[in-house]
Parts: sequence; C-alpha cells; structure tokens
Amino acid sequence: MNTSRLSAGLLAGAAAAALLAAPGVASAQSGQQSSQAALEARIAQLEAELNALKGEVVAARTQQASQAQDIIRLETRPAAPAPVQQSAAPASLSEGFRIGDHTVKFGGFVKVDAYASRYSGGDPANGDALREFHIPGSIPIGGADEDTATDFNARQTRFWLTTDGMVGGHKIGTRMEMDFQTLPGAGDQRTTSPANPALRRAFITIDNWLIGQEWTNFQNTAVLPESADFIGAAEGTVFARQVQVRYTRGPFSVSVENPETTVTPFNGGTRIVADDNSLPDFTARYAVSRPWGDFQFAGLLRQLTYQNPATSIDSTTTGWGLSASTKIKVGSKDDLRLMVTGGEGIGRYVGLNFSNDAVLDASGDLDAIGVVAGFAAYRHVWAPGWRSSLIWSGQSVDNDTRFTGLAANRSAQSIHANLIWSPVTAFDVGAELMFADREIETGASGDLTRLILFAKYGF
Repeated sequence: MNTSRLSAGLLAGAAAAALLAAPGVASAQSGQQSSQAALEARIAQLEAELNALKGEVVAARTQQASQAQDIIRLETRPAAPAPVQQSAAPASLSEGFRIGDHTVKFGGFVKVDAYASRYSGGDPANGDALREFHIPGSIPIGGADEDTATDFNARQTRFWLTTDGMVGGHKIGTRMEMDFQTLPGAGDQRTTSPANPALRRAFITIDNWLIGQEWTNFQNTAVLPESADFIGAAEGTVFARQVQVRYTRGPFSVSVENPETTVTPFNGGTRIVADDNSLPDFTARYAVSRPWGDFQFAGLLRQLTYQNPATSIDSTTTGWGLSASTKIKVGSKDDLRLMVTGGEGIGRYVGLNFSNDAVLDASGDLDAIGVVAGFAAYRHVWAPGWRSSLIWSGQSVDNDTRFTGLAANRSAQSIHANLIWSPVTAFDVGAELMFADREIETGASGDLTRLILFAKYGF
C-alpha cells in the first residue's frame, strides 16, 4: 500500500468533515446525515489501514536490522580451518603404509626345496650345509660312494621390512632382511626340521650414503643366474654380505667394509680365521646400464693380517682383486650373464671361501694366494611363464704347495640346467639338475650330482 496516497485521502476526508460540521451547512443539509455517517466509517477504515501499514514498516525495519547484525557477525567470525587432506590408502599392502614421515613395506617369499643328491666321496654329515645348497669347498673327497640321499627343507624362506621417507630435506630409508638358511637348528629331523632366523641385510640409507650390512660393493648381484640352488654359480661368484659404509654418486660407488683374513697354516691344516685386521677393506665400483644390458667393473684393496703371540707370528701383506660382470640382452627376452674375477688375497670373497686369502710360509709370514674365477649363464624364455637357465661356473687357485701342502683346494666347477614355470604371478615351481666337482692339489677329487625340485611364492 502507498503511504502518500493514504495520507492524502485522510486529509481530504478531514476537510470534508470540517465543512459538514460548520453551523450554516449543518442546518441546510440535515437530510444528508446518512452520507456523513458513511464518510466517517470510511475515515475509520483508512485509519485502521494506516496503523496496519505502520506495523508492517516497523517489522520490516526490525528484520533488516537483525539481518545486518548477522552479516556483521559472519564477517568478523574466525574462518573455519581447512579440512585435513588424508593420504590415499594404498591399493595393496605391497605398496606400503604410512607411519609418520615414512612409508613402510613388508615382503618376502616362502620356498620349499627337495634334494636328491649323490656324493662320490661319501655323504656329508646330517645337518651339514652342503646337504641344503652347493658349497664347492665342502664336496667330500676320499670317502665311500653311497646311495642317493634325499632331503627336504624350507630354510630359504625369507622376509624383509623396509622404510622410506623424507626427514629434514633428506631422503632416509632402512632395510632389514632375514632368512633361515645359514644357521641350521640344533638336533636332527626326527620330529621337526629346526631352523634359526639369520640376519642377511640390515642397513640405513641417507641420501647417497649406505651404512650397515649389505652385499659387498665388490659384488654384482644383478647378474646372478636364476637357479634353484641357494647361489647357483657358487664357484665363480663374488659373494659376501658384511657391514660397510658406502657412498654412491651416479655410476660410481666406494666403500669401506668389514675386514677379515682367512689363513692356511704352513703345510696345511684347519683354516685360521685371524680377525686381526686394523684397516678396513676398500672397494670401488663403476656400474652402467645401456639399452643392450648392464656392465660393472669393481676393484678391491685389502690388508691381510695374522698375529699369534704364542708362536711369535705378526705378519701383514696386501690383497687386491678386480671383477668385471655383465648382463647382455639377447633378442627381446633372453639374456647372457657373465662374471670374471681375479686377484691375490681375495679368497673369502669368491666361491664361498673355496680358497683362503693367504698361507703362512716357513718363517711365519703371510703369502697371498692367487685366484681366478668366473661363470657364464644363458637364460632362455620358452613361452610366457616358462624359462630355463644353463649355467657353468668355475674357480682355479694358484697355491704354492711348498707352503699350503697337497691337501689344499686346487679347482672346482659346476654345471646347472633348469626349467622354471610361473603359472601365476610371483609363484614359481621348477626343477634343476646339477653336476659339480672339487679337486685338491694331490689330484684327488670328489663330485656331486643333484636334482632339485622347488616351489616358491613371493609376497
């Protein structure tokens, strides 16, 4: 309703009422009293409408004031905090989970092996590690030939735990890995097949640094052949895991590693593990990857030390070694893997310590022992999920028999052929036939023929 129009109507009505109330007019128009009554009713109606309109205006103004106060409160109220962004849950446990600033992952595999072995020089004792994987220096020589021996075990089963994260602008990671292979449990297999957990790897990485127990920097694990055996090409492989401090920059890496010297007594006898070194072993490595494959060249420099106050022996000499290895792609799926290693005083690094590092001469001085070793392996993929590896491995030792005697290991070699099938991802079943022999300086030898069947599932 328009307020100005209502006010004009009220004024006009009031004026008309005043005219009718004048003395002259009232007497002259006494017959028009009914019209006056109607006008008064109209004025009363207009006044009621005006009062109602005033009420609406007041209510409207009150509502506007209230809305204005609400707006002021909203503008001055602190803003609500932004919702916290939650990390997306991993698609699977293998991709890890978050703990603080780190991604934690857990994995490993379960592996079950069955061995049928025949030893020309006599069976190794129950619990001997040779019954579970190929150790070139342990093949029996000179014993009686026995029937085939069958063994089952699951000791190669392995698990690992890793962490990776950024802390204070530095990339930090850890790895812990264990299996049950190297420390057989006490007792026999009458009621159980005992096994003890053994530490394989445990290290910290900080940017380009690695600190802890890891494969020696002198070794190239990327070229190890695929084998049913724990190592496979054992005679010709650089193989050691030990505590070290390593620095890597691009293709170059250097390390200082745990020292240890193994010694053959003068004229032969039980191996001496000296544990007398004052300097760590030093390694350097150059590794490259190309479209055709991978290549690595590594060097090792060592101090060899043995002290025995009881016999007045205190001797030190130098050991050194060089190793080259490669994996070459053949076609779209096959590959050729090669390693050759040579040096003096590196026996414990090659072939599972087939040869000692040094020998004591007649004067009680150390004489480093020379070693040449290597392997070649060809891997062929027959069809999706089906593959085979043919492996040859060997080592030759340059003993000075004037010092070592004639019972020292002269050479060892093995050949392996396998067939492996992966019916589903991460599940392998396979068979491997191997033949290995060991020869000592007298010319006597012993050989091992073994069939391995296995099943393995990784997670």
